[in-house]
Amino acid sequence: MRTEEPDKIYNTPVEATLEVIGGKWKPVILFHLISGKRRNNEFRKLMPRITQKMLTEQLRELERDGVILRTTYNQVPPKVEYELTEYGNSLKEILYVMCRWGDAHIERTYGSKAASLIDLPRSYGDNK
Repeated sequence: MRTEEPDKIYNTPVEATLEVIGGKWKPVILFHLISGKRRNNEFRKLMPRITQKMLTEQLRELERDGVILRTTYNQVPPKVEYELTEYGNSLKEILYVMCRWGDAHIERTYGSKAASLIDLPRSYGDNK
């Protein structure tokens, strides 16, 4: 967890949230971790436009903030898995709301012709 700025002041709690999960890739990484552990190569397949450098940076930041856990297995070849921590699991509701809003936005903007590249489980819509 961050400790370098103990006197940090936020003008709104949204700023604190965005400091941890803001950006283009962090919410997507977290979304993919809702369903369970992931390895680096799985993220690369799920998010083909992210560079390895950016993926590594985003994963390190999420780990530093206590949102994800990185587990390294002592084997050859090395195996590393990422998963949500208990603290990270508290973000599920936010991610579900983002999914519902995104669905509505796609429908409103592009109509029923729009298709997602990933087949999302509809269960996220049940968590209102």
